[in-house]
Amino acid sequence: MTWTAPKIDRTTEPFGGDERPMLEGWLDYHRETLLLKCAGLTAEQLKTPSVEPSTLTLLGLVRHMANVERWWFRIRAAGQDLPGVYDDSQDPDADLNDYVDADPEADFAIFAAEVAAARAAVAGLPLDDVLRAPRRDGTPEHRNLRWAYLHMIEEYARHNGHADLLRERIDGVTGD
Repeated sequence: MTWTAPKIDRTTEPFGGDERPMLEGWLDYHRETLLLKCAGLTAEQLKTPSVEPSTLTLLGLVRHMANVERWWFRIRAAGQDLPGVYDDSQDPDADLNDYVDADPEADFAIFAAEVAAARAAVAGLPLDDVLRAPRRDGTPEHRNLRWAYLHMIEEYARHNGHADLLRERIDGVTGD
């Protein structure tokens, strides 16, 4: 039997409330939107690139966002000493580029695990908490967890736009 990306029952975005639940709700909405764009596609469809010269794929976006979840919430915010999910010293964009031989079922499981681990890593941190790990260039950080949430919402929103176009190219499906 051929594996296909699972169906997603996306929750609606929050319409009001306190700041933390609003940030978490919008982030979850965008996380689920990415998965919704992949739902029902086969492994090969998930590996279908956009248009030349780009190699961007839906699977690459899922892999990239697993990496980004780890980077901002577990490494930067919670200070966990971890490698990137798809580290490759030869290619810093391996999460996006190394999809040809990738296993989408495993990558979707990694994504789900990273989202759960990210949630757990920052659950007890205040939004004003300054990111713990220094930036890649070693300079001290001045951004806080609130900024990380907003950045992640922006990152997903941007990539979900890419996912819209990729999905339409694959099978004509459009929508939010």
